[in-house]
Amino acid sequence: MAKSVSQDAISTILANPSLDSSSDLPEIIVQVLDLKLTGNRYTFNASNGKMKVRAIFPSNMSSEIISGNIQNKGLVRILDYTLNDIPNKSEKYLIVTKCEVVSPALETEIKAEIKSEESDMVLKKPKLENEVKTEGSGIILKPKQEMVSKSAAQIVYEQRENMAPSARMAMTRRVHPLVSLNPYQGIWTIKVRLTSKGNMRTYKNARGEGCVFNVELTDEDGTQIQATMFNEAARKFYEKFQLGKVYYISKGTLKVANKQFKTVQNDYEMTLNENSMVEEAANEETFIPETKFNFVPIDQLGPYVNGRELVDIIGVVQGVTSVSNIKRKIDNENIPKRDVTVADETKRTVVVSLWNELANNVGEELFDIADKSPIVAIKSLKVGDFQGVSLSTLGKSTVLINPDIPEAKKLRSWYDSEGKGSSMASIGSGLSPSKAGARSMYTDRVSLSHITSNQSLGDEKPAFFSIKAFVSLIRPEQAMWYRACKTCNKKVTEAVGSGYWCEGCQKNDEECSLRYIMVSKISDASGEAWVSAFNEEAEKIVGCSADELDKLKSEEGEINAYPQKLKEATWVPHLFRVSVTQNEYNNEKRQRITVRAVAPIDFAQESRFLLEEIKTMRNSQ
Repeated sequence: MAKSVSQDAISTILANPSLDSSSDLPEIIVQVLDLKLTGNRYTFNASNGKMKVRAIFPSNMSSEIISGNIQNKGLVRILDYTLNDIPNKSEKYLIVTKCEVVSPALETEIKAEIKSEESDMVLKKPKLENEVKTEGSGIILKPKQEMVSKSAAQIVYEQRENMAPSARMAMTRRVHPLVSLNPYQGIWTIKVRLTSKGNMRTYKNARGEGCVFNVELTDEDGTQIQATMFNEAARKFYEKFQLGKVYYISKGTLKVANKQFKTVQNDYEMTLNENSMVEEAANEETFIPETKFNFVPIDQLGPYVNGRELVDIIGVVQGVTSVSNIKRKIDNENIPKRDVTVADETKRTVVVSLWNELANNVGEELFDIADKSPIVAIKSLKVGDFQGVSLSTLGKSTVLINPDIPEAKKLRSWYDSEGKGSSMASIGSGLSPSKAGARSMYTDRVSLSHITSNQSLGDEKPAFFSIKAFVSLIRPEQAMWYRACKTCNKKVTEAVGSGYWCEGCQKNDEECSLRYIMVSKISDASGEAWVSAFNEEAEKIVGCSADELDKLKSEEGEINAYPQKLKEATWVPHLFRVSVTQNEYNNEKRQRITVRAVAPIDFAQESRFLLEEIKTMRNSQ
């Protein structure tokens, strides 16, 4: 039998704008004509030889076209679709959400010949309830069906009235997959799980003040979309949306997603207003996935530093600090913050800063059980360069404690059997070199002259480099530390009477700590430069804390231990990760080099690095 189109395919589609689960439609096979890329999607004309309709393949099917499975002039069997109106036009637009290939490209376009009605149509007489059949010479009478006291319409009505609102919505409207939605679509209903919920935020602009929050929604195919609610809608739905629950949603609007701010892989983003419908899908069997993670090992966080891409991590809690308040510069509002140190199978640790509600709620829970080393899985973290590498939560971040997922079970098994007794190193102390181009002590390696000879470095944004150098001079007369609050590490002043006053925490403490703010000269074979180092980095250079060095400075004796300690710290080789910025002083721009991470030299790794450099030089000659 020759491969061909379904003669009434387009008529069937036009008569049935969408496929319901109860629909019993004939097979729909069409020819793909005029296939072309429009934006990031492929459009075509669906033809059955007699009629055509404009159609589109969603972006998730682009791979089928690029691989050559779906071809121009080829045949496809349409399994699921949606037919939309084109605004301000009488045309229809077919969105094919599921199909299978019947035939590759044919030589020509299929054009049906006009046939007579008699030869082209087969009339089927519907069977009557009390039909009389004959078989051979006998007559078979079907028994009369028992009368029903209620009409079908009445039964359906009563069933719907007894259902929950969400079930009524599911029964009366077809649930659309997220991949089929577009801004030109009319009425739709989606069934999704809430996989991420942001905090309620306030804003001010020329039109006044308002509030907003975002959620991430996932359907049963794993497709995600971000939805935003403003003002009345935000207040209406903030408490209604609960993380992990499944909802039916309708009467929302879609627009093209802003690539700068989108957090999920979808061409569109959704806006819900106060008239949108949101109903929880309670008491239903649901197959919509839970929160999806894409975990990044701690030792591979380097490439994400100061980038736009967010990361997910999973780790064992090693320590949790008390909550502190950080004053935001733009409005002087105190923002709660709590630091959590986590480790994973790479035997590296990283500090995760929890902000706002996460610091108070989840952070407090972690603080109480930190001695039990719980497992945490955190989604959507921003990677910064504080102390080399650091992580911070955002309004949309999700923190799960001891999640029931395979990765957590594997990590727990490793930690209990091996990790608990292993030595852990901070990721900021030097990342392992990787082929992925991690920002480590062995990538972006330059000489000091490369930085000092190029005074424009760091003009627009900070530039980061790795350096191998010696500490050649630490001036003992400089102010090497400051008095800091033990809670937030901000500078404190002597209070009236006794103690120390912290402006950040707005409180008086009897004691304070000393934190380094040190300037030193570093040198290599190409030159020298002055660099600034803060507490953690300076401790690694000097070899002791600022409090310990202060005690040495105050000691009296024939041999002053203070300058001796600083002298011992000089002419020791280190690997440095530095940032270069431009500061203005007396209307003159000056280069500022700041140490972001310090690590001792691993001579085996350094030898491998030098051999690679020699090999590269030889190949380039």
